[in-house]
Amino acid sequence: MYRLDPRYPPAPGAVLTSGWEAVAAQLPDEPAIVAIEGPPAADWETIATRLTAACALPVRTLDIRTRYASPAVVRRRTMSAPDADDPYYCKLAQNPLSDLFDERPLEEGDMEGLLLVYGPGASLVLHDVLWYADLPKRYAESAVVAGEGSNLGLPGVRAELKRLFYVDWPMLDRHRDAIAGQLDGWVDVQEPERPVFLDGDGLRASYARLARRPVRTRPFFNSTPWGGHWGQRALGFNPGARNTALGYELIAPEAGILIGHGPDAQAEVPFQLLCALHPDEVLGAESHARFGTSFPIRFDYLDTVGGGNLSVHCHPKEPYMRERFGWHYTQHETYYMTLGGADARVYLGLREDADLALFRKEIEEAAHDGVPMDPEDHVMTFPAEQGRLFMIPAGTPHASGAGNLVLEISATPYLYSLRFYDWLRPDADGNPRPLPYEHGLANLETERRGDAVTRDLVQEPYVLRRGDGWREELLGALDEMFYEVRRYTLDADAAAADDTAGRFHVLNVVEGEGVTVLTSAGERHTLAYAETLTVPAAVGGYRLESRGGPAKVVKALVRDRRAAGPS
Repeated sequence: MYRLDPRYPPAPGAVLTSGWEAVAAQLPDEPAIVAIEGPPAADWETIATRLTAACALPVRTLDIRTRYASPAVVRRRTMSAPDADDPYYCKLAQNPLSDLFDERPLEEGDMEGLLLVYGPGASLVLHDVLWYADLPKRYAESAVVAGEGSNLGLPGVRAELKRLFYVDWPMLDRHRDAIAGQLDGWVDVQEPERPVFLDGDGLRASYARLARRPVRTRPFFNSTPWGGHWGQRALGFNPGARNTALGYELIAPEAGILIGHGPDAQAEVPFQLLCALHPDEVLGAESHARFGTSFPIRFDYLDTVGGGNLSVHCHPKEPYMRERFGWHYTQHETYYMTLGGADARVYLGLREDADLALFRKEIEEAAHDGVPMDPEDHVMTFPAEQGRLFMIPAGTPHASGAGNLVLEISATPYLYSLRFYDWLRPDADGNPRPLPYEHGLANLETERRGDAVTRDLVQEPYVLRRGDGWREELLGALDEMFYEVRRYTLDADAAAADDTAGRFHVLNVVEGEGVTVLTSAGERHTLAYAETLTVPAAVGGYRLESRGGPAKVVKALVRDRRAAGPS
């Protein structure tokens, strides 16, 4: 059965406790400066008030946000003028948190008690104790969409999603990763009246254990105007939501891991911190050298079952992504059709006879004058055959049609959908959806057309290995894409041996009840239909055993750089 709350026990000796009284009991019992770092989305007033009330010592507080430079200065430092003029995107901010201040904030402690310094940037104050109070990123995005959030360094100013995605999150993530080794405590504040505390040593020890065993991140579904309802109907996720369009199975910058003993005692910690603290163990030495601590593959669902067509769009080619947006690798994608059929379609690649001038003209008329267009006049379509993989290198126009469940197996950059056409569809507020088509046209792949699209991007499976009751197939690999997609087919009660061989694997059960993953170190992890699992590079040998009947498992991995063609 699909788990909405996969959970892992804390390391032995870790301090895991909940409630303000218990959290306050972890504060020093002698005069000290306590810095509590974290994102703008945290309820800092409640944090300061409740800790102060529950603390045995006298407490003086400092909201570090009162020390920020003026909003105009913060904006100028963190976003260039050309980026500010672009309504859709900006280059990933490289700023340190110190750029939020005109000078490094200094403060002296109160020798009679505690000085509690809190808010984004609090760790820059010289301190005796350092905590991190965290909310997963989904909270910040929801708050900004609702008009209630704030951007980093701009308290009291109406927040923007563009700044959240491309300025706030890169700055906060970089700073959090840099101080992770110094943290004395982690405080999960998803429930303002019942925070959960995990001590810093326990946090790091728990991560060290997770880096050497298979791990599943906490899934989450988001809604969009095109979304379907498979996630609600099949998985029971948020039945009251508008839809379950985007299923975040493993998107490293946003994914969380639950550490705890049960729903009343668990802390959600970032998957990205696992990569930052243990890059060689998780990614493998070669991928670490190639991608830094950025986990480069993501798995997510595109649910249009009972929904509409996705926009026709493409993603930035690597030079454009690097120079214009600041990512050092780009957003190659693949679509695996978990559910589909002959009546459903996938849009992919230019037709041989596509007229680029007419394509631009129709895009502009649709965007500016509301004139409908037929994408099939320019873009090829294919039946959405269940079990088929579609390769989507950067620059390729594509979309999933209505009625599909796509397992999107892609490069991790995920915030750059350069839309050409969105079916004249309004957003949730009734406004036209943004169409950054100039970015899209600047990246459009025009050389691969017609038969070349079918040959290169709709590949036939190729058997790599087989054994008693199982086989492993290569579903898709391209020289221009850094990862490949494979699939295991297991009969009932079959078992297949594999080995990470220094490269992490990501698995997803696409058919059947599920499998059990058993590692050479004795770790056991069950994986149900539709669930995704990361197998860190350090795991080495492992086995897949079908349970409850036949099963199919998709696997993605970074390709060996020496590979020339399918590996």
